[in-house]
Amino acid sequence: MAAEPDTKAPPDTEVLIVGAGPAGLTSSYLLTKAGRKVIVIERDPTYVGGISRTVNYKDFLFDIGGHRFFSKSREVVDLWNEILPDDFIDRPRLSRIFYGGKFYAYPLRAFEALKNLGVFTSTLCMASYGWAKLFPVRPVKTFHQWVRNQFGEKLFSIFFRTYTEKVWGMSCDDISADWAAQRIKGLSLLNAVVDGVKRSLGLHRKPSAALGEQGGVKSLIESFRYPRKGPGMMWEAAAAKTKAQGGEILMDHGLEALTWDAKAEVWTVTVRTVTGETKTITARSVISSAPITELTKAIEPRPASFANAQALRYRDFITVALIAKSEATFPDNWVYIHDPSVKVGRVQNFLSWSPEMAPPGYACLGLEYFCFEGDGLWTSPDAELIELAKREIGKIGLINPADVVDAAVVRQPKAYPVYDDAYQANVDAVAGELEGAYPTLYLVGRNGMHKYNNQDHAMMTAMLTVENILAGERRFDVWRVNEDAEYGEAGLSGAEEALKSERLVPKRVAA
Repeated sequence: MAAEPDTKAPPDTEVLIVGAGPAGLTSSYLLTKAGRKVIVIERDPTYVGGISRTVNYKDFLFDIGGHRFFSKSREVVDLWNEILPDDFIDRPRLSRIFYGGKFYAYPLRAFEALKNLGVFTSTLCMASYGWAKLFPVRPVKTFHQWVRNQFGEKLFSIFFRTYTEKVWGMSCDDISADWAAQRIKGLSLLNAVVDGVKRSLGLHRKPSAALGEQGGVKSLIESFRYPRKGPGMMWEAAAAKTKAQGGEILMDHGLEALTWDAKAEVWTVTVRTVTGETKTITARSVISSAPITELTKAIEPRPASFANAQALRYRDFITVALIAKSEATFPDNWVYIHDPSVKVGRVQNFLSWSPEMAPPGYACLGLEYFCFEGDGLWTSPDAELIELAKREIGKIGLINPADVVDAAVVRQPKAYPVYDDAYQANVDAVAGELEGAYPTLYLVGRNGMHKYNNQDHAMMTAMLTVENILAGERRFDVWRVNEDAEYGEAGLSGAEEALKSERLVPKRVAA
């Protein structure tokens, strides 16, 4: 262990931030802009941005997962424009579903779906929907029950079950309804049918990607903004501006230990590089976007809720990027692969995200395989994964495998926090203890809060946390930020209005 710090000396930094992803770098940018001293530690030796990074392989750029820059929050959009003012492009949003050897537009086009499914199956879908509305499952506890109530059992089995179980590696009966309510909120069969008929007849109004046109259901938007060289541009710019404002970013530095001195009100943080070198940093406050499992392993002494933290689970995934000597691919940004005859879950077409993601004359597709770290897919040699991807892309028919001239494999651990039936109780136990026992420890972001959110939500949790630090008190409860990156229902400005009438206290307090 490192030597005990001199508690009489000032801390090395005001705020130490764990993780240089969207939440961590939003925090560092805003804090250094406000004149605060900040150190960011990031385990990755090369890339900032976390899952929102852009990987560069021989000048081919890979977006890890696909990141639309679309938000209902004016504060988030304004911050995107402030950090990256000149590099956004507007992109059409096009995606399809591959099921049973056929492609379906997503969101569905009513007449196309009717043709592909056939009159008999379509009739069964509507009858199943009617039955679900007459006899809904109550209470709703699982993903299966939630979707069945909203769309009917037949549509659930066609358009939800296979893909969802590929993503999560578990039965839809073991996934919490919270995930469905969060990710499919606002989308009903009636909305989908009405929207699909409008699309089929060409009557659907296409909203602009600009702010002011970003209302409605996120699943139905038709355009979005995107950095011309991938989402990593945003976070590389945030990192550069953090450093220009006096902040420090330590790459290849992972969290090793975290100790709180209540008397001195100082954190002692031990960090470790990949070569095993350690250093100690002292800080007044710590912002953590690290997975809760890793954070609680580092805290000394161990929290009482340690077992709850370790019970939290994550889903990992692998991107196999296939590089083809051809520009004639397909127009989709991505295709959801619902067909159970192949293992791939989703295919990204990086050129449809931005024409600058690949050199001229080439196409680059990202085949995404969902897995658990350490399982058979995860541990497969890269060469085997590339051959699997080539076989499956040929079977789906998106490109000719013979055109593939190169490939790369990117593994992403802890990509998705798992929403099993116990996750919420476990998160509540951990957050309640940590936020009650440690007044200057703040949890933010997807893995820091174990929320399957988008980057705008992660950013909003960081923005409110910065407000709390600058105010010297927890004025805002970041757990109230919803999946649309709005605080309650009104965004950051709404939170400020609420404070004029009453103080908001943290939802979770120590037991």
